[in-house]
Amino acid sequence: MAAIRTEITEIVTGLAMLGFRDLDEALLVRPMSVVNLTTEHYERLDAARRAGSHDREFETAWENGRVFARADDGLRGRPPWTVEWKGPHKPPGYEQVPADLRVDHVYLVSCKYGSSILHNVSPSHLFDRSLAERRVERGSDWFLSTAPDAYQRVYETCLADTAITGLPASVADLDKDDRQSLKQALPKRGRLPDASQHAYEDFSMAVATASADRWRASLGTARQREAMLWRLLRLQAAPYFVLGATTSGDPLRYRVGTPWDFRSRFELSSFEAWPEPAGQPMVRWRAEVAPRGSASDGPEPPAQASLLGEADPGSETTEPRDTPVAIEGHVEIRWTHGRFSGAPEAKVHLDTHPHDVPGYFPIT
Repeated sequence: MAAIRTEITEIVTGLAMLGFRDLDEALLVRPMSVVNLTTEHYERLDAARRAGSHDREFETAWENGRVFARADDGLRGRPPWTVEWKGPHKPPGYEQVPADLRVDHVYLVSCKYGSSILHNVSPSHLFDRSLAERRVERGSDWFLSTAPDAYQRVYETCLADTAITGLPASVADLDKDDRQSLKQALPKRGRLPDASQHAYEDFSMAVATASADRWRASLGTARQREAMLWRLLRLQAAPYFVLGATTSGDPLRYRVGTPWDFRSRFELSSFEAWPEPAGQPMVRWRAEVAPRGSASDGPEPPAQASLLGEADPGSETTEPRDTPVAIEGHVEIRWTHGRFSGAPEAKVHLDTHPHDVPGYFPIT
């Protein structure tokens, strides 16, 4: 069952597209045009509405849906026939478009609240294969392949600091039960004991450095770097929409363009990746994107034109800017279930505000 916060942000966004006077009327009517909802879903929404504990989520989701219903980029004031809620289903395969709602079988909408994460993948899928080929990897340990000596040292210091016995001498020989035992013996969060903490900091930097090196090595050509940025930003063959809120609660509303949209308006000037000291292995990334100046590329959409320093309709004229626009983010590389537990994962974060990202077109 989906968490009530997820149900609010996704279902209420869809309800708001239908033209009801307000949210309470929509919850009272329980329209049949929103597909895959049951009586239990509406009862949970009613209870949450009465409790008043999720007022901000209700308000933001309702306004996001209303804006999409009226926007030129969205429904343009036409009430949809059906809004399909995907709910907590598990897709049969890897889904490229992270859609939560499908409107009239055409408009795909992702409801993204309080998260800057673009991808959560295996490190080799990101750093070696540039998100191009997704496959199941069994028996692979990114930490062993990138920093085996530093990994062994941090393991040995953790054994010494915890005085735990019965575990193998080599970190490569740990099995699932061994990892669980070591995890439980270590502090759940925060700093490790001093010797282990120092070894862990060296290990983190070694992993980050090797990961950044392998990422750069996989992006040797301009075409590879451009495709990498498209995949990072989740640009797909068809456009889709993101309606949500930032981690601070500010509304997010934008259309995710296609690689064709991107290339017709922008060109990638550079893509860089480098390690950064942090509490865990971290790789920073930065892309610089320049607007294309050719008249054959067609007019810029008004919202994106504003980003690049050109005039919005009805606004004061500003000087056009031909300097590159930066898109920045970072990757956290960590165990999936805590220290020494679970396979390493790479969480790709977008640090630039989505409304300022070339290829994302804000909905106004």
